[in-house]
Amino acid sequence: MKRAGIYIHVPFCRSRCSYCDFATGAYEGQLAERYVSALTAEISTFKLPPTPDSSAAHDAATGDMRANDQRTDAVCDVDTIYFGGGTPSLLTPAQVGRILRAVGERFRVASDAEVTLEMNPGTVTLESVEKFRACGVNRASFGLQTFDDEGLRRLGRTHTADDARRTLAVLREAGFDNVSFDLIAGLPGQTLAEWSRNMDDALALRPAHLSLYLLEVHEGTPLAEQLRQGRWPQPDADVAAEMYQLLIERTRAAGYEHYEISNFCLPGCEARHNLKYWTNAPYYGFGSSAHSYDGARLRWSNERDAARYVELMETCGAAIVETNELSARDAGAEALFLGLRLMRGVDLTEHRARFGTDVRSEYAADLSRFQAAELIRIDGDLLRLTRSGVLLSNEVFAAFV
Repeated sequence: MKRAGIYIHVPFCRSRCSYCDFATGAYEGQLAERYVSALTAEISTFKLPPTPDSSAAHDAATGDMRANDQRTDAVCDVDTIYFGGGTPSLLTPAQVGRILRAVGERFRVASDAEVTLEMNPGTVTLESVEKFRACGVNRASFGLQTFDDEGLRRLGRTHTADDARRTLAVLREAGFDNVSFDLIAGLPGQTLAEWSRNMDDALALRPAHLSLYLLEVHEGTPLAEQLRQGRWPQPDADVAAEMYQLLIERTRAAGYEHYEISNFCLPGCEARHNLKYWTNAPYYGFGSSAHSYDGARLRWSNERDAARYVELMETCGAAIVETNELSARDAGAEALFLGLRLMRGVDLTEHRARFGTDVRSEYAADLSRFQAAELIRIDGDLLRLTRSGVLLSNEVFAAFV
């Protein structure tokens, strides 16, 4: 069994970004304290899930929260802990320390574990990041999004480009060598020249890791409504594709490895926690809307609303609201398309040994079609996306869903 990852969801933000559809809300000190108590209680009472063919797993798959009480011994090996959100840096270092102690008491945490804290520029000081580091955080990730202040305003961000630069400087002064930040391409009205300047600014800062995304407009968000009203120009998919090609070229020239569709790093600085998701490793999520996977076939998730999550933990001692037991075929298909997100691709021999599926024969027609379109390449036992396939990856993945 691969070592597991721990995900901690912190649902609080100073304000909600116009494009965001995550489970977040405004920061409230009293709720945050109750939330941390609920989190530590959930962690402290966690037990490993049963095997997928057990009666407890069947109860879980049918949505019976009582199955949580039938789980077996909880202790397992963990080598990544990730605080996501939301803006986890709105918690105090003392609160983050409480959560990490709860994890350490319930799981066997590796001495070299990667412990990541997401933050937004302008939400931390040198004093606070030094305290976060002292309680065990050793990797920082923050949502820079763009170096254009007008673009930040359109996204509803509360920071400026200079705030982001200062945050990175503070992190480095506090001893954080492993820093990641996010950029978004394809913003409304953004030109290729503007994106190129973003690349200049980002690469000049030389972070260890970059996550670079194309803007997705989700229904129900303020940005979707603003675009519908014509307040901003509609995103141009062709220009966004050019931006993606440019970032691949520029990051490669700057010495970054393109190791996953949206992720780039200096050698040896991959996001170890996110690799759990793409390599079918187990991960256990705590907090509102957090998802978990046992590394085999069982998935479950918590109540999405933060206040309701706290109520469930305080009254029931559990907040699982949905469970799903994958069929053997679905588990294999999921591992296949998640693995294809990695530039190294999927080893078909290893996949067959684990899931009992011969991908070449099971998906022969689709593979032939994708090869003819030059979207995939098969080198011996290795199946991977081509550069064109990366741009059209959702079409490839749809064949395995």
